[in-house]
Amino acid sequence: MKKNIIITIDGPAGSGKSSTAKLLASMLGFVYLDTGAMYRSVALAALDAGVDLKNEKAVEQIAGSVEIDFINDHGENRVFLNGQDVALRIREPKIDSASSLVSSYKVVREKMVDFQREFGTKGNIVAEGRDMGTVVFPDADLKIFLVADLQTRARRRCLQLKNAGIETSLDEQTSSLSSRDLFDSNRELSPLKKADDAIEINTSNISLNEQVQKIYNIVFRRLNL
Repeated sequence: MKKNIIITIDGPAGSGKSSTAKLLASMLGFVYLDTGAMYRSVALAALDAGVDLKNEKAVEQIAGSVEIDFINDHGENRVFLNGQDVALRIREPKIDSASSLVSSYKVVREKMVDFQREFGTKGNIVAEGRDMGTVVFPDADLKIFLVADLQTRARRRCLQLKNAGIETSLDEQTSSLSSRDLFDSNRELSPLKKADDAIEINTSNISLNEQVQKIYNIVFRRLNL
């Protein structure tokens, strides 16, 4: 097998990127790069430090000082921020909008992109985010772009938060995702968009296993693994 194969999975929040990338990486024996968790970790660190997220310079300083690491623990992707496991904390609702704002800052993105690209030199990876196929890995071996209707994504987010012990409502998540879609798609720096050579998959009416299997088949057909 070719070494340093990079598969990117982009799409809006709730389209199934994280679950799909995690399962696909496990099936292929690749490393799962959760780039969204990196921006969430920076946002969490800034909030914990009492930093005003609208203070771009202060957030940039936080991004330059934090240590973020990923550890695969029996199939579970654990996220560490300065040595502390924050996998659950970064999924709290308040981090959703915070991470969108943090990820719009140029210097923050530059620092995270450098880390992501360095990670991509260490082996075969499945990287998920919003600009993996357009900015971070424009020469990726395979690019996937997931979409799903807003109501489906809101229901998924509610279930995800419920499983994490966080109470929310469908209306709250519908509103949150709609606002985030608008912000992510229209931000000046690295907006959410489909790469010209990406394969689009609508996940609204298919199960997680079905969408992963569909991508798995594409991987072997396109990359001759």
